[in-house]
Order: sequence, then C-alpha cells, then structure tokens
Amino acid sequence: QLVESGGGSVQAGGSLRLSCAASGPIDRPYCMAWWRRPPAKAREKVATLNSDGMTDYGDSVKGRFTISQDNAENVLYLEMTSLNPEDTAMYYCAAAQRKDCPSAYLLYGYRGQGTQVTVSS
Repeated sequence: QLVESGGGSVQAGGSLRLSCAASGPIDRPYCMAWWRRPPAKAREKVATLNSDGMTDYGDSVKGRFTISQDNAENVLYLEMTSLNPEDTAMYYCAAAQRKDCPSAYLLYGYRGQGTQVTVSS
C-alpha cells in the first residue's frame, strides 16, 4: 500500500515536498515513481527512482524537482521547487517490481490514491 501526502496550494515560485509512505519495505528490484494528472490532461510520468539508485525526470520538471527516498527505503519523496501553474495536478506515487521503470502507469503494480497540488499565479 502506498499513501501520498504533502500536497496543497502554493503560489507560483513556491515549493512543496510530497511524501509517499509504503506499508513496508519494497523488495528489490523495484522502480518507484511519481506520476501526475493535470486537469483535463493525460497522466504523465514526473520522476523515477530504481533500486540501483538511478533517477530520471520528465522534461518539464528537470532541474526543479528531485526524487529521493529515505534510508529505510520505505518513504519516497518528491521535492518540488520553482512551481508554476502548469504543475497543478493530482500527484500519484507508484511502484513496480522491476528496475527498468515502466512507461505506462498501469504497469506499476502498486499505486497510491494521489495528493492534489495546486499552484496559483
């Protein structure tokens, strides 16, 4: 089970940190990911982190967002800076039991309920 938290409303230029708590350690190999669904748009992959420590980011968030996990590897974070209104979305945490991170959301076997992020101009 994955539970997201940390969403909220912020003004453009602000920052937020999202957390995703897993109910227990996730067996290796794994890929942990943050996805988002902006209003009236398709879901898009924001960032991924696999059990080798490799990270990847969507082009729209590179240099602004950072994905990380705690040492116990059962909490995933997404540090978001320089937020803009285009970042407004429901943000979802997801996990897959493989190192090569899937490009399709439904291929992640574990998915959270989401946390809303709203950025005002």
